[in-house]
Amino acid sequence: MSKKLGSTSRAFLMTTAAAAAVMTATSFSASAQDSEASVSLEEIMVTAQKRPQTLQETPIAVSVTDAGTMEKAHMLDISDMQSVVPSLRVWTLQTSSNTNFAIRGFGNGANNAGIEPSVGVFIDGVYRSRSAAQIGDLPRMERVEVLRGPQSTLFGKNASAGVISIVTAAPSFEAEGGIEATYGNYDARQIKGYYTTGLTDTFAVSISGGVNKRDGYITTSDPNIPDINDRDRWNIRGQALWEPSESVSFRLIADYNEIDELCCGVNNILNGPTAAVIQLLGGEVLDDTDPFAYESPINELPINKIKDGGVSLEANVDFENFSLTSISAYRSNSSFNDSEPDYTGAKLLDSAYNDAEIDTYTQEFRLASTGVNKIDWMVGAYFFKEDITQIQGLKYGDDTRNYIDILTGAPGTLGTLEFLSGSPAGSFFSADTVTRETFTQDNTAYSLFASLDFHVTDRLTLTGGLNYTKDKKTVTGSTVNGDVFSSVDLFAANGGAIPTALFGQAFFDNTGLAPTPENIAFIESVAPGTSAAIQSGVTSAIQGLQSLQFQPQFLAFPNSVQDGKTNDDKVTWTARASYEVNDNLNVYISAGTGFKSTSWNLSRDARPFLVNKAALESAGLTLPNQSFGTLYAGPENSTVYEIGLKARYSKGAINVALFDQTIKGFQSNIFQGTGFVLANAGKQSTKGLEVDATWVPNDSFELRFAGTFLDPVYDSFVGASGPNNTVVDLSGEKPSGIHETSLTVAATYFFEVGSDISGYLRGDWQYESETQVVDNIPDVYRDVSLFNASFGLEWENGLSLAIWGRNLFNDEFYLSAFPGVIQPGTVNAYANPPRMYGLTVGYKF
Repeated sequence: MSKKLGSTSRAFLMTTAAAAAVMTATSFSASAQDSEASVSLEEIMVTAQKRPQTLQETPIAVSVTDAGTMEKAHMLDISDMQSVVPSLRVWTLQTSSNTNFAIRGFGNGANNAGIEPSVGVFIDGVYRSRSAAQIGDLPRMERVEVLRGPQSTLFGKNASAGVISIVTAAPSFEAEGGIEATYGNYDARQIKGYYTTGLTDTFAVSISGGVNKRDGYITTSDPNIPDINDRDRWNIRGQALWEPSESVSFRLIADYNEIDELCCGVNNILNGPTAAVIQLLGGEVLDDTDPFAYESPINELPINKIKDGGVSLEANVDFENFSLTSISAYRSNSSFNDSEPDYTGAKLLDSAYNDAEIDTYTQEFRLASTGVNKIDWMVGAYFFKEDITQIQGLKYGDDTRNYIDILTGAPGTLGTLEFLSGSPAGSFFSADTVTRETFTQDNTAYSLFASLDFHVTDRLTLTGGLNYTKDKKTVTGSTVNGDVFSSVDLFAANGGAIPTALFGQAFFDNTGLAPTPENIAFIESVAPGTSAAIQSGVTSAIQGLQSLQFQPQFLAFPNSVQDGKTNDDKVTWTARASYEVNDNLNVYISAGTGFKSTSWNLSRDARPFLVNKAALESAGLTLPNQSFGTLYAGPENSTVYEIGLKARYSKGAINVALFDQTIKGFQSNIFQGTGFVLANAGKQSTKGLEVDATWVPNDSFELRFAGTFLDPVYDSFVGASGPNNTVVDLSGEKPSGIHETSLTVAATYFFEVGSDISGYLRGDWQYESETQVVDNIPDVYRDVSLFNASFGLEWENGLSLAIWGRNLFNDEFYLSAFPGVIQPGTVNAYANPPRMYGLTVGYKF
């Protein structure tokens, strides 16, 4: 792929920028003519700066999706928001709990509780630290704000790429409620409802909940395993709002949800040389010429069970010139995942499980000025406490030993190696082999922040903000590793019996003589260098066998060299100038920084750092076949420079942002076939343009357009994971998974049927240009062209009916790809969901 924008994307970017300028200029002249006209475009309120403001006067790149849009587009979860916010990307891999977010191409996170996300997710002001706690269905949505770019000044750690802020409706003092039922293809059944009322003039409550079920869309070859990639989740949520006076309010929220699903299936992009071996052992190899057949040959249920719940209390007190806000929250999340990681149906790896418990407590205090002031200010403090316990493991199957034996190239090799190493017969890759890793992480963090808005004139405002964050982690890791073969030093075991035997056999094969000292001396006198060449071949052969030792012994920590602690602190800042050109047009220029704390590798792939090798050897802590890697990845630090324009008129609005954003120390986590490699990239940057426009020519039609145009590059990434377990230098290359051009277009037509029925017809198109899917697999690309549509009718008595469809033309693309698990040369991928459609009936009162 090119390091720069292609000519088509560059031309599109320039054309869009020109169109934005023309539209703004046209709006100027139009505003002079319709300044007295009534405004038909609804005012949008946001809290991107933690105080209510209109979208136009908020000098931040923010996209807002309101409840009406989500209902009409039938957005089932956060991932569907990509169809209206092109800078946002959401994908779920391996398990239902492994949902990842990226904004402007920046974002990470993985099926590893130690790796925190770069995009912070907040629900009603409460931070959700892990993806398993972010994905539950939320009835009675009010809006979703996507804040693009670093937001650490007001939102603290782990907002180095941006923030997703989900706001739900508070209880109402007027009695109201609603119920909605949906039926769709794949036997989709969804029902949700809410009820809210005031119990007194000062106390209101609400209750909401929902059930979401659907059959899977990936068929399995085992008749005892149902179709996978299904939906089976439910949630309940209760709220209480107490307003004892006009200046005091308390909002209590308690929620609980469960997920019990079979996820996630993969397809084959490329079948490697091990495919024939898998078939020989009774497994099934998918047709790599039809990667979107939505079939899976697994023989074990892919279990995903998540339980998530919490309670929060928000208190607001208004004083004469300032207000106090306190948000206290406690959340508990447990998740258990178990799957067959080889995805072949052969009994290679029967189980790869992950059992995690996460308890989180957060507390935020804010003081903010109120009223009209020359200087508006905000100061605050934030406390975060989280405890993680994670147990994961791997179990070999009945075919593992035969499979590995065949891969050595000479069946019976494992038995010979057991004899030569002095290991018990049948101990290598036996079917009862189990590994189990246990990790704990205690994370304590706090932030102090302040922000000032200095209104130089009625139109010019200067903003400055500072945040100091302190983040401490204490981590432990231990293992029970039953993989005998991986614990054997193939060069030194049993007095070096293995290389001695291999040399002797190779010497005899090459010379016809026994490897006695006399015969070796004789051969060297006749053909000097023969012994060295044979020895080199023996070394290469043993190194080839070492590649099968993919479960090396784990060095427990803390120990005398590695204390299992990190202590990060960082000052982040924001500086901004905004100018109100006139009542319709605002412009701004800003700079800011972001911060994400150290991420620990809480997985079996955690390895001591190479720089600690000498100290470990001196302390006697090295293990047989000790490998070195990354125990943790250091902090991410991001910087953004941005120029923006926000214009709003009676018939339309347009927002434009031009930015230059970098992240130093980006935490990359890549799967290499037998494990994950966690590493800090030196520097990743993106220059880009974002456009978001709305046109409402009359009461019957609305057109929305949004586009994101990016020019991403690894400025420095030495030591990156490359194909086939290689290490490469990606400096100067385009990062994978980032689309240079992303567009969304949505059109809605509103109409009336008689005097009591209103209707709408809506369609939206999502386009993403071609990009390589992952860094370590070349020539596997993704491009997206999705079309969604809906048609609805709403009666004055509260009844509603909608027909909807998502991915109507069945566009097919890869969400991600990875090397086949212990299958060299094989490439697997996660496919996007196929066409979904259904009918929704609702009633509100």
